This record gives sequence, C-alpha cells and structure tokens, in this order.
Amino acid sequence: MMRHLALAIAVAFGGTLAAPAMAQQSPVQQPAAQQTPEQVVQGIARQLDADVAGHKTELQKNREKLIGIINQVFLPHFDVDYAAILVLGQHAREASPGQRAEFAKAFYNSITHRYAEGLLDYTNGAVKVLPFAGDLNAKRSVVRTQVATGDGKTVSVDFAFRRTASGEWKAYDVVIEGISYITNYRNQVDAEIRKVGLDQLIKNLQTQGDQALKAMEQNGKPHDG
Repeated sequence: MMRHLALAIAVAFGGTLAAPAMAQQSPVQQPAAQQTPEQVVQGIARQLDADVAGHKTELQKNREKLIGIINQVFLPHFDVDYAAILVLGQHAREASPGQRAEFAKAFYNSITHRYAEGLLDYTNGAVKVLPFAGDLNAKRSVVRTQVATGDGKTVSVDFAFRRTASGEWKAYDVVIEGISYITNYRNQVDAEIRKVGLDQLIKNLQTQGDQALKAMEQNGKPHDG
C-alpha cells in the first residue's frame, strides 16, 4: 500500500508549495479557468510523460531536479489552503490564520520530500483517465483514473476537485483504492496534535521535514470520536 501511496501522492499532490516562480514556466501551468478537471489530469499526465518517464536515471541522481519537476507540474492545480484545513480537521477552527498557513507550507513541503522518489515509479502512459460522468456546473467533481505502477499492477486513483472563487478547478484530495489521502493524514495529524500540540507539530515539520512526517506515519493512530 505504501508503495502505491507514494506513487499516487507524487502523481497527485507532490511538491505543492515550493518554488512558485519555477511553476510559472511549465506548459501545464497556464491559466486553467477554462479547463475541466478531466483536462487538468490529462495535462498533468502528458507533462509527466515528457518530464519523468524518459529521464529516470538522471532524476535518481538529482533529487532537487525531481522535486522541481513536481513543483512545476502540480502547483497551480492543487488547492493547498483548502486541503490543509481538511487535514487539520477540528483543529483548523482552533488555529490562527498564521498557524494554518505555516502548517500548510511545512506539511506539504514534507510530503514533497517524503514521496519524491515515488514519482520515479511513473512510466510513460501510466495514468489512464476514465470517462467522466457528472455535472460541471456543480462546485465539486471527481476524476477517476487507473495508475499503472512500476511492479505491473494497476491502482484505482480518484482525484477530488473543487471550483475555486476564480472559477478554476483545483484538486484537494486523492483517494487510492478507496482510501482518502485527506482522511488518512487527518487521523495522523489529529493524534500528533493531541500528543505534542499544533505549534510543536509545525516546528517538527519545519525542522525535521520528511523525517517528522515519517515518524508521524509510523506512530499515528486513528482517533475515534
């Protein structure tokens, strides 16, 4: 499951906060107000085909370039602030705007580094976008895909989108074989905040990065209630 999670999170959400200046240079980073969620995912898949599938040896040796590619491809298409609020859950109401912003930045930068190598499992044409059936006049939509992993398996991955105030469709959650990324991390974050407090969690993520995230994944338990 963790191998599939690494690939799917990298495909969906990796590196969503770092290097916004770089993100402006990528072809898929053009204003997306007219793009449907399905078109957004298809564009991301095409960009991954070009930037990752044929350059794995180079990227294995250059972690920062790998992270830079993740930043370029995904940043404009992910609703960072909204996803962070969902991950914080009930703690979002208790947090100040500054705490929420700091948490979002530290948490997603940690995710970038935690899962960057998962993107190296990506193969050309790995993402198959399934036919869409829904009402794009609504404020939310789901794009269903099948992602081929490096071990020859196929994983069902659903991308949850919401329409922003500017009219763009942005992703905020990924559901892997029925398991929500948001729900999974909300349980872990809840357990960690109850253990050390929000400020200390933010500090841990800022100073320890992916190691703090790894420890939280290993130690966090779902909280009932």
